[in-house]
Amino acid sequence: MRTELVTTLKRQATELLSDIERDREPILITQHGLPSAYLVDVESYESMQQRMALLEGIARGEMAVAEGRVLTNAQAKARMARWLR
Repeated sequence: MRTELVTTLKRQATELLSDIERDREPILITQHGLPSAYLVDVESYESMQQRMALLEGIARGEMAVAEGRVLTNAQAKARMARWLR
């Protein structure tokens, strides 16, 4: 992964965006020597968001099971039938 200064981003934003679009590699932006932001292409960002949403759904499901908030197959079918009317 490439690292660039925030001043480079200010001066060469168009070039950095072209590089990201071409290489699909994130760029870490630093400010005062510390990580400040990641610059990523839209497709990669949207893919990460979809994966995060899926993982959050799985975590919620696992928590529900651990807390005993579960339904039998028949109960689940009955609930779904009400929603699909």
